[in-house]
Amino acid sequence: MVLLAMNTGMRRGELFDLTWQNFDLKNHNLTMEGIRAKSGHTRHILLDDEALRALVAWRNQTNSKELVFPNPITQKRFSDIKTTWQQLRDEAKLHDFRFHDLRHHFASKLVMAGVGLSTVREPLGHSNLSMTLRYAHLAPEHKAAAVQLLNSV
Repeated sequence: MVLLAMNTGMRRGELFDLTWQNFDLKNHNLTMEGIRAKSGHTRHILLDDEALRALVAWRNQTNSKELVFPNPITQKRFSDIKTTWQQLRDEAKLHDFRFHDLRHHFASKLVMAGVGLSTVREPLGHSNLSMTLRYAHLAPEHKAAAVQLLNSV
């Protein structure tokens, strides 16, 4: 779930709602149905190699035929993952890092790789660029490299 969040920018609730029918693994994409998306609009999200590998590996490990990430106890949709997330965060020695921060990570990585904000907006499901700007935090070294481009003009 974490790898998919990091590599798609999907919201936690969207991940909870994912079914195997949402995926087209052959064409490396998934469809987030508008009825399950916060924006209410259907969007298509392309999968990078890491997300695709994680999904294929997960599919081979799970018995779920419908939900991609069912609650292992009830086999139904998760309502939250607070306890598990806190354990993962503690093991990784990450403090003050929310699951939602994975969306910010996704957006920032794309922007730092040179992807335009309009393109970043689409997989996040934002209706306007001002919201995307709030997600696309740049690392200090990326800002410094950008300023150094002035020397090449």
